[in-house]
Amino acid sequence: MIEFQKLYEANAADIYRYAYWLTGDIFEAEDIASETIVRAWTRYNKIRTETLKAYLFKIARNIYLQNVRKRKRFTTLTDVHISNVLRPDIETEIHFELGEIEKNLMSIVEPDRSAFYMRINHELPYAEIARVLDLTESSVKVKIHRVRKKLIRLSLEREKNNENNS
Repeated sequence: MIEFQKLYEANAADIYRYAYWLTGDIFEAEDIASETIVRAWTRYNKIRTETLKAYLFKIARNIYLQNVRKRKRFTTLTDVHISNVLRPDIETEIHFELGEIEKNLMSIVEPDRSAFYMRINHELPYAEIARVLDLTESSVKVKIHRVRKKLIRLSLEREKNNENNS
């Protein structure tokens, strides 16, 4: 059996980033990542995917979906962080653009966002993503393609709006 510390050190950062992509919330992402590692460690002999990383993504996604089902009737409050540090214009513009990209990504439905994340950030093969999401390989390819098209379209719309406002 793999040691808990090795499992954690090798995978916690990737699982946290994936959970953050799913939730958009650092605290929930931390909870999902830690619960994922614990579940994987306790059930290590029952891995049903080709890679450990795909197995961990599957667990994290399932935890996320359970959390979504639990809080369907609740509304979320947004945190407002006021920074006392004055930033240069360029840094502010980059921060704004990253916020817009994150907002665009969060507007994409979860299975599509998950497929896109696993393909782009972790270069998982389409077949492995399909197993994690319980979809066909061709539907995963279509989802990833549609996410790319939507992000490009939203980016072009934002640029056009910026030009019109100038």
